[in-house]
This record gives sequence, structure tokens and C-alpha cells, in this order.
Amino acid sequence: MKYTKEEMLSKVDHTLLKPEATWPQIQTLCDEAIANHCASVCINTCYVKQAAQYMAGRVPVCCVVGFPLGAMDTASKAFEAKTAVENGASEVDMVINIGWLKNKQYDDVRNDIAAVKAAVGDKVLKVIIETCLLTEEEKIKMCDIVPEAGADFIKTSTGFSTGGATFHDIELFAQHVRGRCKIKAAGGISTVEDIEKFLDLGADRLGTSRAVKLLTSGEAGSGY
Repeated sequence: MKYTKEEMLSKVDHTLLKPEATWPQIQTLCDEAIANHCASVCINTCYVKQAAQYMAGRVPVCCVVGFPLGAMDTASKAFEAKTAVENGASEVDMVINIGWLKNKQYDDVRNDIAAVKAAVGDKVLKVIIETCLLTEEEKIKMCDIVPEAGADFIKTSTGFSTGGATFHDIELFAQHVRGRCKIKAAGGISTVEDIEKFLDLGADRLGTSRAVKLLTSGEAGSGY
């Protein structure tokens, strides 16, 4: 392996976003993240307060906002993000308004992201652009809009649409972001080889439910 197990796990947002996720399952997720020194746990906002209290700073809590569609109004996204931070979230992964992007309402897309960044302040904001629904032109456009709006990361996918991260998309991000923000690959990362390739191509963070099992027992987990 090119990277140590510890190096890889330190880049992982250990993720459970299924709508049927229970608190005992979230608790297990937190325990696994603590034991393996993951970058964060990534969960839905209803569990942020409990998870933050449970982990007491041992691992950051990341949550999703405007998830998974991104089609709610900006004020609602900003309120959700602000509440999540007040409840203990250190990182927020928001979904863009994909329809606005396709309408070429670029200022609205930028303002949507900027409003959420204003709501989270100095906390980390990752922006999910849902690459599987976008043209090459739209992906490249988002490589400018995301850093212009002040976000910290551009992220490929929710894991709930028609496809997840691809090597091509991470290469494209690296080429067009040009260091102005970081890159997160998420959705469909299913092997150790995937993890290493995404890191090689320029991903700074990986969103996956599988990595801990893959790297600690060689077993594949349920998909994200």
C-alpha cells in the first residue's frame, strides 16, 4: 500500500446518512471514528447534538445541510447550518441548488453557498455539486464558484443520486480548482485501491461508510 492505514483513515469522513439510521448505529459510527482517528463522522443534523456531546471533541462532527436534493431556499439552508454549528458541528456539507446551476443562475448559486458559509463562520464548509447530474461545463464552472463563495471544499456527490465519485471528476477538480479550495470525493468508494487512487489524484478528504471496515478487517461495508 502506498499510504499507511492511519494516513488513509485520517482523510475519511466516516459516514452514515441513511434515513433509517438509529442512535445506537450513530454511536457505533462515533466509536469506530474515535478508535481509528478518522477526520470526522458525517451524519444527519438530527443527531449532531447527541454525537457532539458523546464524542466530547475526540473527533469532529460533520453534518449534511440541504440534503440530498439541495433544492430548498437559501434561508432554510443557512438556518439549518447555523443550528447545526450551535449544536456542535465542526463541519457542514451542503448541496448546491442544481436547478439554478442548469438555469445558469450563477450568482444565485454563489450567493446560496456564501449564505451558508456566513452561517457557519469559521467552521469548515464543503459544497456537494452532485457531479453525476452535471455536464463537464457545469462541473468546471463550479470549480470557480465554490472558492469564490468562500467555501473550504468542493465535493463530488451525495451518494443518493445516480452515481458517486469518479477518478475523472477528481482529476477535473484538481485541474480547475488550482488549490483555491480542497477536494472531497464521496459516494461509491468501495476498495482500498479506490481510496489510494482518489488521494493520488488530489482528494484531501473521502466520504465513505466502507473505509473503516475495508482498512481494519478487509470486509466491504454497506454503500454510501
